[in-house]
Amino acid sequence: MFNSLKGVITYKAHNTVFLDVNGVEWDLYVPASSLENLGEVGAQARIFTWLYLREDAAKMYGFATEEERGIFMDLLKVEGVGAKGAVKILSNISISRFIAALDEGNTEALEAVSGIGKKTAAKIMLTLKGKLTLDDSTKSVSNSEKSEFQDVINSLVDMGYDKRDVQGVVQKILGELLHNENFVSKPHTGKEEMIFRQALVDLA
Repeated sequence: MFNSLKGVITYKAHNTVFLDVNGVEWDLYVPASSLENLGEVGAQARIFTWLYLREDAAKMYGFATEEERGIFMDLLKVEGVGAKGAVKILSNISISRFIAALDEGNTEALEAVSGIGKKTAAKIMLTLKGKLTLDDSTKSVSNSEKSEFQDVINSLVDMGYDKRDVQGVVQKILGELLHNENFVSKPHTGKEEMIFRQALVDLA
């Protein structure tokens, strides 16, 4: 019904974003990761959406990228998680780490995430391992885009981080930020700084 909304951010806090779209202000419930990546109040943003609708309730969920929304939709398939639970999970683990845990069958990594207990971790593994429905356009970033930020990768490797981990994290961040107009409008040095700072957080 709704794929995305594009407008001006008027409020950001506590998993909530208000977005003014041609005079209509939307109240969107978003994961913490999206909250960080959508720019500041006053910035233009495109937010990918999912509408929760029941006879007695309606809530619009928002995501900075199609990839994040895809993972959210996959988490809804897991018995007992629900929409709010899926947002809580995405607020406490990066997409790259979540996918890595599934690929490796690492339930302990999932159990360490706030909002995922032992039983839920087992259900997530059983339901989603090898079955994630990521959009092809957001699975990877082109080599030319990654090479643009090779200096960021080299700097992080020089700090002692594993090169493969760094490349994966930078690719994931690029995939998210390429939908962020605040990022796209920055000069190259500003983009490098944003990627570097976010990579430090994700690698910590």
